[in-house]
Amino acid sequence: MKEQFDVVIVGGGMVGAAVACALGDSDLRVAVIEQHPPEAFSPKQPHDLRVSALSIASRKILETVGAWEGVVSRRYCPFKRMRVWETAGDTEFNSAAIDYPELGYIVENRVTQLALLERLSAFGNITLISPVGIQNIVYSPLEADYASQIDLSNGQVLSAKLLVAADGGQSRVRQLVGMGVNSRDYDQHALVLYVETDYVQQDITWQRFVASGPQAFLPLTGHYASLVWYNAADEVQRLKSLPEAELLGELRAAFPECLGGIKAILGQISFPLKCQHAQCYVKQGVALVGDAAHTINPLAGQGVNIGFLDAAALAEIILNATKQGQSIAALSVLKGYEKSRRTENLKMMTVMELFYRVFSNDILPVKFLRNLGLGLAERIRPAKNKIMRAAMGLEGPLPKLARGEKIL
Repeated sequence: MKEQFDVVIVGGGMVGAAVACALGDSDLRVAVIEQHPPEAFSPKQPHDLRVSALSIASRKILETVGAWEGVVSRRYCPFKRMRVWETAGDTEFNSAAIDYPELGYIVENRVTQLALLERLSAFGNITLISPVGIQNIVYSPLEADYASQIDLSNGQVLSAKLLVAADGGQSRVRQLVGMGVNSRDYDQHALVLYVETDYVQQDITWQRFVASGPQAFLPLTGHYASLVWYNAADEVQRLKSLPEAELLGELRAAFPECLGGIKAILGQISFPLKCQHAQCYVKQGVALVGDAAHTINPLAGQGVNIGFLDAAALAEIILNATKQGQSIAALSVLKGYEKSRRTENLKMMTVMELFYRVFSNDILPVKFLRNLGLGLAERIRPAKNKIMRAAMGLEGPLPKLARGEKIL
């Protein structure tokens, strides 16, 4: 027997759970399907390898849906400064220049997800179904209502007026309903290392550019940090195969002294760099959010932030349609979400692509121009402040939640 829902969200990660929380306390019946629920958190445990740099806009979204306190009560690291440099060019951004206490926050992905799922459990109109996977989706766009049937691995069968794909870059929902993507692999992998440092908790993130690719530092609480080392795939594999003492030596030789002494490597993962963008974000009764819609170069840590903006914009469209008596599955309604987010996401993806291409080579004319650009950014305050606001998610048209306003 089918269980009917207004909205079924496939994927209870950070973005999918944010969509659900934004629909909390509404008249809509919402289901969230999550295959791999996060483990419980303990403040005594080591930091997770997967972390994100949450923007001010993302914090506002989490605050407005009531999940930010769940982050703060667990573990997070605010940062006030961001430094970008290479051999001859250098600029540092400081939140004080635009009267903000912070530029952003380094948070473990699991902490953010747990905070959202905890908040989600307080809403009577939301059902979390987990752990369970998708067995099949029958998509019938010509149906007047409940266009999607979702068969779950536990035998449950759901039907949805609106199916939201929040199940990542390899989205099964996107594939099963026939929505295509344009994608391209980069020639590099990113090696992420969780390290213990001599320095206590820092308030700065930095990105340094060298010929082989960028090097990034993300501060964590205590004497810990996350390092991201972009390099050719075979070089990353070589580094991963080294004994810990040798890899530690390579890190100390490659990363600048301003990091402070690296005492130990506590964990590592790597992944290939890929750019991917869905050819459309919506169909009748279907919407893509987060990585299901776009996979962006992680260079500036904007992936989850634009995903949260997707979540806020989609929830606003859904709730406004409900208030006005419109069908939340109607393509004409969902196109409003696509219009508000696809162009903005494409802008961010293009900027990150250009930034990556300009800085990830050692061609002398290009090197001269990028050093000139960094120097100008340091000297021209309005431009510098605009870049800072963009990194904080405060530029361009913003959904109500990102402005700290409730939707209804």
